[in-house]
Amino acid sequence: MLDEHNKVSSETVGAPRWVSLGFAGLALLGVASLGIGWNASNRAAAAEQALITQHQEIQKESQAVAQRIAQSEETGARLQSDLGVVTDKLKVTQGELARARSASKKMKEEYAKELGDVEAAVRSELATKASAEEVNTKVGALSGDVTGVRGDLESTRKDLGMARTEFGTLIARNSNEIDQLRRLGERDYHEFNIAKKGAKEKVGTVTLELRGVNVKKNQYSVALYADDKRFEKNNRAVNEPIFFYMQGTRQPLELVINSVGKDKVTGYLSIPKTFSASSGGK
Repeated sequence: MLDEHNKVSSETVGAPRWVSLGFAGLALLGVASLGIGWNASNRAAAAEQALITQHQEIQKESQAVAQRIAQSEETGARLQSDLGVVTDKLKVTQGELARARSASKKMKEEYAKELGDVEAAVRSELATKASAEEVNTKVGALSGDVTGVRGDLESTRKDLGMARTEFGTLIARNSNEIDQLRRLGERDYHEFNIAKKGAKEKVGTVTLELRGVNVKKNQYSVALYADDKRFEKNNRAVNEPIFFYMQGTRQPLELVINSVGKDKVTGYLSIPKTFSASSGGK
């Protein structure tokens, strides 16, 4: 009986050791699982951060590409605009050349007709008058007329070297060319010379005031007084015509500065014949 009791007691005491070992194993397994889970969580966070960084870099590259595309489109539009401007200017230049040729041809035809009329009139008068004195007089007059017409034709040929404005008028660059334009008789020309900054000078129907000169750039600034009004014309180039209208004119008046010096300018004012007649030559 005593042995059986001791045996039972021994078995009862030994059972808790296996249970402790089981709990210990479970605890170790739990710790290992926590470690594995923590490691996996860290790897997932690192992978997520890498994806976020890669996405941000892709966005930056996309923005850079979009900016380059926008710049390319802007450059293309600017080049297209410049091409349009050049094309328009080329058309204007060709049009001016065509008008100059047409005007020259017309003037030559008119002078040729005038010469023919003069010769025909002289021959008719010579046929009706037998006086030698009258014949000599008419011959001399005819020679003078022919010489004058030839001179006008020669001037017309020289006119082809002058530039034309948008209104078809010729731009004189010096006194000799101004004289040629006077002989054409289409407009009146008033030359002037202003030799002091701030000085005013009456030119034809207007008053001019020299405001400033830039000799290096061949530019000038003037104030123009017309019809009790004052107009500022600043930083204009030499031989660049300035057009303006006055009361009673359908054609514009034309102001041209031919040369600039230190605080001085020289040029001319071109006035339509119709305006000069209506204003009484003022």
